[in-house]
Amino acid sequence: MMNDTYGDKVLIVEGKSDKKKVKSILKEPIEIICTNGTISMAKLDELIDSLEDKEVYILVDADDAGEKLRKQLKREFPQAEHLYIDRMYREVATAPVYHLATVLLGANIDVHSEFLEMG
Repeated sequence: MMNDTYGDKVLIVEGKSDKKKVKSILKEPIEIICTNGTISMAKLDELIDSLEDKEVYILVDADDAGEKLRKQLKREFPQAEHLYIDRMYREVATAPVYHLATVLLGANIDVHSEFLEMG
């Protein structure tokens, strides 16, 4: 049973540090799922079932590993919305919070406004 405190939005990220960082920026209750870089078919099938009625957002690093994961997720979640960080930051974990806040806001995800003022 999914936790009812979350809305219908789910954000898929790569690592725990990404999750922690994004979580601090978010204003709305979004479930954040970590793939820890790679994801097995079994885990993926499980995810697909549990995310059937959800709005899925994907935010991964702008590097080769991130792109590979994005391709895999694109196949399995064709309806997902892909969020992209600027390539110059490469990693979600090291991207400035105001940049991440702007990217999330661009996908109509509610963020704490103080992060937008940091840029």
